[in-house]
Amino acid sequence: MSRTMHAAVVEKFREPLVLKELPIPTPAAGQILVKTEACGVCHTDLHAARGDWPLKPTLPFTPGHEGIGIVAALGAGVTAVKEGDRVGVPWLFSACGHCEYCLAAREPVCPSAQFGGYTVNGGFAEYIIADPSYVAHIPAHLEPHAAAPLICAGITSYKGIKETQARPGEWIVISGIGGLGHLGVQYAIAMGLQVCAVDVDEGKLAHAKRLGASATVNAKTGDPITAVQKITGGGGHGVLITAPSLGAFKQGVGMTRKWGTCVLVGLPPGDFPTPLFDVVANCISIRGSFVGSRGDMAEALAFAAGGKVKADIELQPLSAINAVFERLEHGDVPSRVVLDFAKH
Repeated sequence: MSRTMHAAVVEKFREPLVLKELPIPTPAAGQILVKTEACGVCHTDLHAARGDWPLKPTLPFTPGHEGIGIVAALGAGVTAVKEGDRVGVPWLFSACGHCEYCLAAREPVCPSAQFGGYTVNGGFAEYIIADPSYVAHIPAHLEPHAAAPLICAGITSYKGIKETQARPGEWIVISGIGGLGHLGVQYAIAMGLQVCAVDVDEGKLAHAKRLGASATVNAKTGDPITAVQKITGGGGHGVLITAPSLGAFKQGVGMTRKWGTCVLVGLPPGDFPTPLFDVVANCISIRGSFVGSRGDMAEALAFAAGGKVKADIELQPLSAINAVFERLEHGDVPSRVVLDFAKH
């Protein structure tokens, strides 16, 4: 076996990724080595490569946190997985396991958490080092390319819906029907919710309709807040904002029913323009949601394994990553791109 691998590396922020040949890493004690079959491309990867957020990755680094592959080697003492298992290496790479957040199954906000493709090297490479305690266990009949978007976009949208606390039969408004939103529509329907999909793209709204959304609203046409309130009889019991747009965040609060919950998962740069009077007077809850726990991951994958959720994907080779990033930056990716490591 060759002892080198291909990887796409960020060497400087806001510059194209560099395709390099690197040594295949060796798993240390308590780690595993995963041979990558597929890796989804997320808007977070673009933010990472641009250094958009206050806590920036340390250069150089390899992005990617939707990597799916086969366990190729075990470090000393590993018993949680075995060679040949198919696993996912997600955004939550590891956590301490014993703080108040980990003990409450809130490990994504553990102060010691490490993040794949951000604080540790990720899945834009032919091999990935992973922590066996935090990998996603991929159901046997779920294909790697189909599973890749679910371990970030899927769990993020699913957990966000849970955080709205909307109940079966109630309305949920999903703003942004892209990589996260098109999965959110499917999860919400599988959870018994009525979905009102909001976007500025008629093609994405038509996609939401095909997926089973009860109603759609074009945020560029007329007053979208009034339209949503009319359709839902007062606003969504829950609102999920996946769009990386401050305008969508402000509209989302207006689309929330009295005593409803608006959940934010998109991460646009800038400060959130909160309409304080409306929030207080209407008893609206605004909640941030950050991926999900390992339990949420298992649930999100189970919906897909049961045929209730399927990511709309486009396959590209690793060598196309810079072109994919360019398209992602300009909103020219209908749903989710997955890097196929069988392609070159």
